[in-house]
Amino acid sequence: MTEAKGLTTEALKGGQIKAFEMFFRQHYNHLCNYANSFVKDRDEAEEIVQNSFSSLWEKRESLNITGSVRSYIFSMVHNQCLNFLKHEKVKRKHASEMMNVTLEANEDPDLQANELELRIFKALQSLPEKCGMVFKLSRFEELKYAEIAEKMNISVKTVENQMGKALKLMREQLRDYLPFILIVLSAWNG
Repeated sequence: MTEAKGLTTEALKGGQIKAFEMFFRQHYNHLCNYANSFVKDRDEAEEIVQNSFSSLWEKRESLNITGSVRSYIFSMVHNQCLNFLKHEKVKRKHASEMMNVTLEANEDPDLQANELELRIFKALQSLPEKCGMVFKLSRFEELKYAEIAEKMNISVKTVENQMGKALKLMREQLRDYLPFILIVLSAWNG
């Protein structure tokens, strides 16, 4: 197989790891840029591309690829981007509904605490799935990074990256409530 030809279906199904690695290196950055043009989040784009390559490799023997492997991986990435965008739309709708509940609760004397809990819940719900799971396992189940990595079948480095991303996103969404967060979180964990 030559580099110009790309990865053949036969090489993929035959488990030729070197050919797959070369294919990965050739197309990874371009696929990340392609995914990012949809999702507008570089980390999510990279995760989508990594998941697509992983799925391609894991399911290589059962796949029915009629065109080129390159076209197939681009279709996989495209479809995962669309699924991500649909999921984000559902999350935004849910967040909007939760905000409506907050507005209805304005007469409650414990409004500030209720609003904070709602904001924390909303912030947790807005985290990407893997990111949210890592955060919950770390903060609410008090698992160590190595335990989370084992439980989720990911690397400790991925856990660290996802946790950093979760904390950054939570800080951004809750910056107006930082003085009150410790009180509520201690109540949730107590």
